[in-house]
Amino acid sequence: MKIFLATKNKGKIKDFEKLIEGLDIQILTILDNINIPDVIEDKETFEENSAKKASEIAKYTGIITISDDSGLCVDVLNGEPGVYSARYYGEGATDELNIKKLLEELKSIKKDDRTAYFVSVVSIAFPDGTVKSFRGETKGEILFKKEGNNGFGYDPVFYSYDLNKSFGLATPEEKKSVSHRGRAFRKLREEILERL
Repeated sequence: MKIFLATKNKGKIKDFEKLIEGLDIQILTILDNINIPDVIEDKETFEENSAKKASEIAKYTGIITISDDSGLCVDVLNGEPGVYSARYYGEGATDELNIKKLLEELKSIKKDDRTAYFVSVVSIAFPDGTVKSFRGETKGEILFKKEGNNGFGYDPVFYSYDLNKSFGLATPEEKKSVSHRGRAFRKLREEILERL
C-alpha cells in the first residue's frame, strides 16, 4: 500500500520510515517528485493544522496522506513557541536561530521553571474526506545550552525526563521509544495502519 507523507522535513521523513518498519507500506514523499500544493498552516492548534494539511493533500493526490504538526511548548512562555515552533525566530528561521531565540527568552529563568513538552498530532486523511488524528506528548525541560547534535529542531536543548538526557544525545532508537511523534504514530499504527 502507498501512503503519502506530507512533509519536506528530512528529519521527519527518517522518523516516519523507522516508525513503519515491519508494515507493508510504501512511503511516498515530495522526494519522489510528487507535486503537492503548499498548504498554509494558519490554524491555532496542532490538531487543526495537521488535519488541514493531510486532507487537502489527500484530495489533491488521491493518495492516503499522513501529516503531522508538532512543536515545543514551554510552560513559562504560556506554551510558546507552540504551533510557531519551526518559525519562532521569524523571517529566515533555522533550527540554530530558533534555539538561540528560545535560550535568550529563558536566560533569566531558573532550572525548576524551565519545564516544557513536545507535542505531535499525526493525522491520516483518505481521498474520500475521512480524517483521523492522534496526539502524542513527551515531557522535559529546556537546558541552558545545547547538549549533543543528534535529532533536529530543538532536540539539543530539550532534556527528556524519560531518557534522563537531551534528545540531542539520544540515539534514534532511544528518541523513537519516547518521542511525541513516536507516541502519536504508535496510536495511528495500532488503530489504523495495522488494519488497512
